[in-house]
Amino acid sequence: MPPKPPSLGRDAAEALALQAIAVIVGDEDLLPRFLGMTGSGGDDLRRRIADPDFLGAVLDFVLEQDATIHQVAAAAGVAPETLLAARAQLPGGQRDWSP
Repeated sequence: MPPKPPSLGRDAAEALALQAIAVIVGDEDLLPRFLGMTGSGGDDLRRRIADPDFLGAVLDFVLEQDATIHQVAAAAGVAPETLLAARAQLPGGQRDWSP
């Protein structure tokens, strides 16, 4: 049985999503993929940065690829499982992330 993800509150989940945005914006490969996936532009990113639905979409993007999960987790100083726990705290996060 896999370890249970850590418990996070909504504020911590939003803070982790903001850290993920910083990683995405700072990576020349991730940023165009993220903008393409979300249909967002730079203005949208700035305007929606505090929107919990958007922050959930950020974590959805991160959770799509193992490499991105590990990159964001390392940058945030958290275990990869923490990203799953964070996603569960944001709108739409009740999705089953098991393989």
